[in-house]
Amino acid sequence: MKLVFATTNKHKLEELKSLVQGLSIEVLSLEEVEPVEVEEDASTLEGNATKKARAYVEKTGLAALADDTGLCVDALGGAPGVHSARYGGYEGAEKALGDVCERYRLNNERLVRELSGAPAERRGAEFRTALCLIVPGREEVIVQGIVRGRILEAPRGGHGFGYDPYFEIPELGKTLAELTTEEKNRISHRARAFQALRPHLERLAKSEG
Repeated sequence: MKLVFATTNKHKLEELKSLVQGLSIEVLSLEEVEPVEVEEDASTLEGNATKKARAYVEKTGLAALADDTGLCVDALGGAPGVHSARYGGYEGAEKALGDVCERYRLNNERLVRELSGAPAERRGAEFRTALCLIVPGREEVIVQGIVRGRILEAPRGGHGFGYDPYFEIPELGKTLAELTTEEKNRISHRARAFQALRPHLERLAKSEG
Protein backbone atom coordinates (compact mmCIF):
# COMPACT_ATOMS: atom_id res chain seq x y z
CA MET A 1 0.00 0.00 0.00
CA LYS A 2 1.20 3.50 -0.82
CA LEU A 3 1.04 6.20 1.84
CA VAL A 4 1.62 9.90 1.13
CA PHE A 5 3.23 11.80 4.01
CA ALA A 6 2.22 15.46 3.70
CA THR A 7 5.46 17.04 4.88
CA THR A 8 8.51 18.67 3.34
CA ASN A 9 10.58 17.86 6.43
CA LYS A 10 13.07 15.17 5.41
CA HIS A 11 13.76 14.21 9.01
CA LYS A 12 10.07 13.49 9.64
CA LEU A 13 9.97 11.49 6.42
CA GLU A 14 12.88 9.31 7.49
CA GLU A 15 11.25 8.75 10.87
CA LEU A 16 8.09 7.47 9.21
CA LYS A 17 10.02 5.25 6.82
CA SER A 18 11.83 3.76 9.80
CA LEU A 19 8.51 3.26 11.57
CA VAL A 20 6.99 1.22 8.72
CA GLN A 21 10.02 -1.02 8.18
CA GLY A 22 8.83 -4.58 7.82
CA LEU A 23 5.31 -3.52 6.86
CA SER A 24 3.89 -3.66 3.34
CA ILE A 25 3.63 0.14 3.21
CA GLU A 26 5.48 2.34 0.73
CA VAL A 27 5.91 5.92 1.98
CA LEU A 28 5.74 8.62 -0.69
CA SER A 29 7.18 12.08 -0.17
CA LEU A 30 5.71 15.29 -1.56
CA GLU A 31 8.45 15.18 -4.20
CA GLU A 32 6.70 12.14 -5.64
CA VAL A 33 3.17 13.59 -5.83
CA GLU A 34 1.75 16.91 -6.97
CA PRO A 35 1.81 19.31 -3.99
CA VAL A 36 -1.40 20.83 -2.64
CA GLU A 37 -1.74 24.26 -1.06
CA VAL A 38 -3.49 23.83 2.30
CA GLU A 39 -4.31 26.78 4.55
CA GLU A 40 -3.62 25.68 8.11
CA ASP A 41 -6.34 27.80 9.69
CA ALA A 42 -7.97 25.24 11.98
CA SER A 43 -8.31 26.04 15.68
CA THR A 44 -6.53 22.84 16.78
CA LEU A 45 -3.44 20.85 15.82
CA GLU A 46 -5.69 17.88 15.05
CA GLY A 47 -7.77 20.08 12.76
CA ASN A 48 -4.76 21.23 10.74
CA ALA A 49 -3.38 17.70 10.43
CA THR A 50 -6.77 16.47 9.26
CA LYS A 51 -7.11 19.24 6.67
CA LYS A 52 -3.75 18.35 5.16
CA ALA A 53 -4.39 14.62 5.12
CA ARG A 54 -7.81 15.03 3.53
CA ALA A 55 -6.40 17.32 0.85
CA TYR A 56 -3.84 14.72 -0.24
CA VAL A 57 -6.34 11.88 -0.19
CA GLU A 58 -8.60 13.90 -2.46
CA LYS A 59 -5.70 14.87 -4.73
CA THR A 60 -4.04 11.46 -5.08
CA GLY A 61 -6.68 8.91 -4.18
CA LEU A 62 -4.04 7.30 -1.95
CA ALA A 63 -3.81 6.97 1.81
CA ALA A 64 -2.30 10.06 3.43
CA LEU A 65 -0.68 11.04 6.72
CA ALA A 66 -0.22 14.58 8.00
CA ASP A 67 1.00 16.19 11.19
CA ASP A 68 0.91 19.46 13.08
CA THR A 69 2.97 20.43 16.11
CA GLY A 70 2.64 23.19 18.66
CA LEU A 71 4.21 24.51 21.84
CA CYS A 72 1.63 25.10 24.57
CA VAL A 73 2.74 27.22 27.53
CA ASP A 74 0.71 27.12 30.75
CA ALA A 75 1.24 30.77 31.70
CA LEU A 76 0.15 31.88 28.22
CA GLY A 77 -3.12 29.96 28.32
CA GLY A 78 -1.83 27.32 25.92
CA ALA A 79 -0.27 29.77 23.45
CA PRO A 80 1.38 29.79 20.99
CA GLY A 81 -0.31 26.44 20.20
CA VAL A 82 -1.47 26.24 16.59
CA HIS A 83 0.31 29.55 15.93
CA SER A 84 3.72 28.25 17.04
CA ALA A 85 5.34 28.37 13.59
CA ARG A 86 4.45 32.05 13.08
CA TYR A 87 4.39 33.24 16.69
CA GLY A 88 7.02 35.92 16.06
CA GLY A 89 5.14 37.34 13.08
CA TYR A 90 7.65 36.36 10.39
CA GLU A 91 5.95 35.49 7.12
CA GLY A 92 8.97 35.08 4.82
CA ALA A 93 9.70 32.13 2.57
CA GLU A 94 11.03 29.01 4.29
CA LYS A 95 13.21 27.48 1.59
CA ALA A 96 16.41 29.27 2.53
CA LEU A 97 18.07 28.36 5.82
CA GLY A 98 18.42 32.02 6.73
CA ASP A 99 14.68 32.55 6.47
CA VAL A 100 13.99 29.59 8.74
CA CYS A 101 16.56 30.74 11.30
CA GLU A 102 15.10 34.24 11.32
CA ARG A 103 11.62 32.85 11.94
CA TYR A 104 12.93 30.75 14.83
CA ARG A 105 14.75 33.77 16.29
CA LEU A 106 11.64 35.96 16.22
CA ASN A 107 9.48 33.20 17.66
CA ASN A 108 11.85 32.71 20.58
CA GLU A 109 12.23 36.44 21.16
CA ARG A 110 8.48 36.81 21.56
CA LEU A 111 8.26 33.74 23.81
CA VAL A 112 10.95 35.12 26.13
CA ARG A 113 9.29 38.54 26.11
CA GLU A 114 5.84 37.18 26.92
CA LEU A 115 7.24 35.17 29.85
CA SER A 116 9.45 37.95 31.20
CA GLY A 117 9.30 37.91 34.99
CA ALA A 118 7.29 34.69 35.18
CA PRO A 119 8.50 32.46 38.06
CA ALA A 120 9.63 28.89 37.45
CA GLU A 121 6.34 27.41 38.69
CA ARG A 122 4.44 29.24 35.94
CA ARG A 123 6.77 28.22 33.11
CA GLY A 124 5.34 24.75 32.59
CA ALA A 125 4.77 23.83 28.95
CA GLU A 126 4.30 20.95 26.60
CA PHE A 127 5.07 20.12 23.02
CA ARG A 128 2.21 18.38 21.23
CA THR A 129 2.22 16.59 17.88
CA ALA A 130 -1.01 15.48 16.26
CA LEU A 131 -0.99 12.91 13.44
CA CYS A 132 -3.94 12.20 11.16
CA LEU A 133 -4.01 9.05 9.02
CA ILE A 134 -6.68 8.78 6.36
CA VAL A 135 -7.19 5.71 4.17
CA PRO A 136 -9.95 5.93 1.54
CA GLY A 137 -12.98 3.98 2.67
CA ARG A 138 -11.81 3.72 6.28
CA GLU A 139 -12.34 5.71 9.44
CA GLU A 140 -9.88 8.55 10.05
CA VAL A 141 -7.25 7.90 12.72
CA ILE A 142 -5.90 10.71 14.93
CA VAL A 143 -3.18 10.18 17.53
CA GLN A 144 -1.19 12.57 19.68
CA GLY A 145 2.23 12.67 21.28
CA ILE A 146 3.04 14.95 24.23
CA VAL A 147 6.19 15.77 26.16
CA ARG A 148 6.06 17.98 29.28
CA GLY A 149 8.72 20.46 30.28
CA ARG A 150 9.32 24.09 31.16
CA ILE A 151 10.49 27.21 29.38
CA LEU A 152 13.88 28.61 30.40
CA GLU A 153 14.84 32.27 30.53
CA ALA A 154 17.95 31.64 28.41
CA PRO A 155 18.69 29.05 25.70
CA ARG A 156 20.89 26.00 26.20
CA GLY A 157 22.25 23.51 23.69
CA GLY A 158 23.28 23.52 20.07
CA HIS A 159 21.14 20.75 18.64
CA GLY A 160 17.52 20.73 17.53
CA PHE A 161 15.68 23.71 16.11
CA GLY A 162 12.86 26.14 16.81
CA TYR A 163 11.98 26.36 20.51
CA ASP A 164 14.21 23.41 21.48
CA PRO A 165 16.94 25.46 23.26
CA TYR A 166 14.36 26.96 25.63
CA PHE A 167 12.40 23.76 26.38
CA GLU A 168 13.86 21.88 29.34
CA ILE A 169 12.74 18.42 30.42
CA PRO A 170 13.15 18.65 34.23
CA GLU A 171 13.63 14.92 34.88
CA LEU A 172 16.56 14.93 32.45
CA GLY A 173 17.91 18.34 33.41
CA LYS A 174 18.43 19.04 29.71
CA THR A 175 16.75 21.05 26.99
CA LEU A 176 15.67 19.35 23.77
CA ALA A 177 18.61 21.14 22.13
CA GLU A 178 21.03 19.43 24.55
CA LEU A 179 19.86 15.93 23.65
CA THR A 180 21.49 13.81 20.97
CA THR A 181 19.36 12.92 17.97
CA GLU A 182 18.97 9.39 19.31
CA GLU A 183 17.86 10.64 22.74
CA LYS A 184 15.39 13.10 21.25
CA ASN A 185 13.93 10.48 18.93
CA ARG A 186 13.16 8.28 21.92
CA ILE A 187 11.28 10.81 24.06
CA SER A 188 10.08 13.64 21.81
CA HIS A 189 6.45 14.50 21.19
CA ARG A 190 6.73 13.43 17.55
CA ALA A 191 8.39 10.14 18.48
CA ARG A 192 5.55 9.43 20.90
CA ALA A 193 2.95 10.27 18.27
CA PHE A 194 4.60 7.91 15.79
CA GLN A 195 4.71 5.19 18.46
CA ALA A 196 0.97 5.64 18.99
CA LEU A 197 0.43 5.39 15.23
CA ARG A 198 2.41 2.17 14.77
CA PRO A 199 -0.39 -0.26 15.85
CA HIS A 200 -2.78 1.37 13.36
CA LEU A 201 -0.22 0.98 10.57
CA GLU A 202 0.34 -2.65 11.50
CA ARG A 203 -3.37 -3.42 11.31
CA LEU A 204 -3.64 -1.54 8.03
CA ALA A 205 -0.71 -3.39 6.46
CA LYS A 206 -2.13 -6.71 7.60
CA SER A 207 -5.58 -5.99 6.16
CA GLU A 208 -4.10 -4.78 2.88
CA GLY A 209 -1.77 -7.76 2.63
